[in-house]
Amino acid sequence: MTNRIGVSGRWRWTVLALAMFCLESQASNHATGLMEVYGLALEYDPTYHAAMKERDAGLGERAIGRAALLPKLSLQYQSGRNESEVTQPGFFGATTTDRSYRSYSSSLTLEQPIIDYEAISRYYRGVAQAHHADARFRSRSQELAVRVTQAYTEALYANDQIELAQAQKRAFAEQMKLNGRRLQVGEGTRTDMLETQARYDLAQAQEIEAQDNADAAMRDLIAMVGQPLTTQDLAPLAETFEVLPLELNSFEAWRDIALLNNPELASLRYALDAADEQIEQARAGHLPKVSLYATAGRQKSSSESTYDQRYVTNSVGIQVSVPIFAGGGVSAAVGQAIDTSGRLRYENDAKLNEVINELRKQFNLYNSSFAKMRAFQLVVNSARELTVAMKKSVAGGERVNSDILDAEQRYYDALRNLAQARYAYLTSWLKVRFLAGKLSDVDVSTLAQCFDVTRQRNGERRHVQHPKFD
Repeated sequence: MTNRIGVSGRWRWTVLALAMFCLESQASNHATGLMEVYGLALEYDPTYHAAMKERDAGLGERAIGRAALLPKLSLQYQSGRNESEVTQPGFFGATTTDRSYRSYSSSLTLEQPIIDYEAISRYYRGVAQAHHADARFRSRSQELAVRVTQAYTEALYANDQIELAQAQKRAFAEQMKLNGRRLQVGEGTRTDMLETQARYDLAQAQEIEAQDNADAAMRDLIAMVGQPLTTQDLAPLAETFEVLPLELNSFEAWRDIALLNNPELASLRYALDAADEQIEQARAGHLPKVSLYATAGRQKSSSESTYDQRYVTNSVGIQVSVPIFAGGGVSAAVGQAIDTSGRLRYENDAKLNEVINELRKQFNLYNSSFAKMRAFQLVVNSARELTVAMKKSVAGGERVNSDILDAEQRYYDALRNLAQARYAYLTSWLKVRFLAGKLSDVDVSTLAQCFDVTRQRNGERRHVQHPKFD
């Protein structure tokens, strides 16, 4: 487990060092890679740091529970000035005496629980809560890598859609010019102009939608890294990248791993253990307690009957406390703890189904995206050739303007589908490992190699390049 996210201290410092490199790269011509963004998120993300504090607070439950089993040493000291009037009956009548004196008392007490079922249950509950906090932090740590990758890829995908929409607009603008020239010489129609204009307006609407998506994704990313970034700062997906294999080919194998290693499921199991110990702790209210005590006391004039007298008292003994009646509070606390445990059992079952279903979804998406990438690459190639051929057919009078528009639309749709499949392939690979509880810093580094950090930034959008998969 030394290389799991949130566990490896040495790797975490490596990631933070890469984050410092990110700050320098912003002043250079190199784009900001996924690993650099992830390093910044480790340093800044409020959700991640809140999880760290939650973990630290939860780990303290173990020490709190253990304290109830350890000896308790207490010191009491009291000192005061007393003014009293003492009336005593006598043979010749009552006599009154005024007294003015100082008094003090002190005691040092050592107590060691011998039989305390409530303290024992509290200790085991603290142990379970500490394990729960640690497992929950591991889940939040791995979740950070997924959130960063999700926002990173969504921003890049939206940027790709902007570029595709702009390329479509340029193609349709050229087509409108051609329609205009054909209309002037009597070879075209007004309908051709309107059809092309409609496709141009649709591409413009798609560009606006993609810009909104890119802005939302970048805002999510900025909230995690605490640094001003734009989509142009991010390293784009490489035109070719190596296959990211899963070690196991069957869903059942990944499901079994998830049942054992998923930190979110583990945290819920520990929470259920803590709730069961809470039941036992509440039931202890019906049981007696036995403790061993030793006391050393010093007193002087602590009362009127001991006026001007000094006492030194040392005692050792056993103290037994037997509850008899507490107004029904103990029974109510037991019932409440049982209901809480039942609620957590149902939540555990619901979360288990949710994780397994999501794992199945991401496993299927990983396999289908791999096949889709190859298929859509063939579709892109054929659609590109079809567009060229269609333009020649229109020039020869064999086809009409709408055929060109349909061919170009299919070409750009194929580019969008290919880009979506490529990003889905990467994110599903990461999420399968996350849901199985196997996600590590090394996996994030492997995924980061699929992005081209060497791309030069010049403040302009790069031209659309036809994606390929190797």
